[in-house]
Amino acid sequence: MPHQQHARGSGTAGRARVSVALVFAVHGAVTGSFVTRIPWLQDHLHLSPGQLGLALVSPALGASFAMPLAGRIVHRFGARAAVRGLLTLWCLALALPALAPGLATLCLALLVYGGTSGMADVAMNAQGVEVEERLGRSIMSGLHGMWSAGGLVASGFGVLAARQQLDARLQLAVTAVVLALLAQPACAGLLDVRPAPEAEAPPRFALPPRSALVIGLVGFCAVFAEGASMDWSGVYLRDVTGSSAGTAAACYTAFAATMTAARLTGDLVIRRLGPVRAVRLGGAVATLGGLLVVAADTPGVAVPGFALIGVGIAVVVPLAFAAAGRSGPDPSRAIAGVATVTYTSGLVAPAIVGGIAQATSLTVSFTVVTLLAAALVAGAGALRRRPRGGPPESAAPDLERSTG
Repeated sequence: MPHQQHARGSGTAGRARVSVALVFAVHGAVTGSFVTRIPWLQDHLHLSPGQLGLALVSPALGASFAMPLAGRIVHRFGARAAVRGLLTLWCLALALPALAPGLATLCLALLVYGGTSGMADVAMNAQGVEVEERLGRSIMSGLHGMWSAGGLVASGFGVLAARQQLDARLQLAVTAVVLALLAQPACAGLLDVRPAPEAEAPPRFALPPRSALVIGLVGFCAVFAEGASMDWSGVYLRDVTGSSAGTAAACYTAFAATMTAARLTGDLVIRRLGPVRAVRLGGAVATLGGLLVVAADTPGVAVPGFALIGVGIAVVVPLAFAAAGRSGPDPSRAIAGVATVTYTSGLVAPAIVGGIAQATSLTVSFTVVTLLAAALVAGAGALRRRPRGGPPESAAPDLERSTG
């Protein structure tokens, strides 16, 4: 990479792969710990559903505003120190929401929580892209699978704490410190990528480069389907298919578990098919799942439909970040741009689904989700592998497979 040099003593690519995988798992564990205590926050602060919804918008807003700052931080401190510092701040921010005495302070705490999350997200994905480049094969899907796995494991501890009626202020504070401590050895093997001395520092608040926007739109479609399915699958099963409360709750588990499994194994598919064919196949699978959901009149049809949506969209966001990291001379800035677009999708998807359902029906809402899944098939070419900052490679099957 002509614009960067590597400090002495940086870890090997193999060691860095293990290290960045652990970083993704720690990052996911923070999210998994928080989401299980949201009911405690609502009860503790006596929040109405509308007030809770307002508060839960704050993390996405904080992330969207803070992520463009990540490129400057990586440039100034180097990749390894940036990931370590931002991940530590993100872990410690986990303790803040439970300490809030009211709605206003909760929103402020969640803005900080989301901001540190977004900046750490950009820095660790940039590290993942660098490690993938060094190894010469796809690893980003597996890294995002580690994020999902970390979230699932941590949520299990959170559920146990909730069942034991443990005060969330104590549980989240202890978890924050433990995860912050685990982040230190996790970051030890990261590649210490630093800018060349003559490299110009990026702006303090860098807008997404144009090269990232088309890639971001592909990620937007996938995250929209993910957000809609995560937030509305249970309601869909209950209201449209007449399922029991237990089956409706289990639908999210099926969706999350299948998406995690698909991400952990997705690199094998990507290496064989290449990123474009992998996303086209995933888009087709997600579209089939959406059609099952739209046609469902029983839970036995809807649950497999949501599971197929999870499988189909699993590799899209990891591949979007990987493509962004190669789309220009500044990987952190490009990844921040794609991440901002995808976070926006996650922010608006539940509200748009609810608005369409209010005006028409949930079935119509998931018809829109199905159309966006189908758009992945058409837009997959934007994720074609290319040299760092260079033009796309040939679409020839042999070339595309050999780059994976």
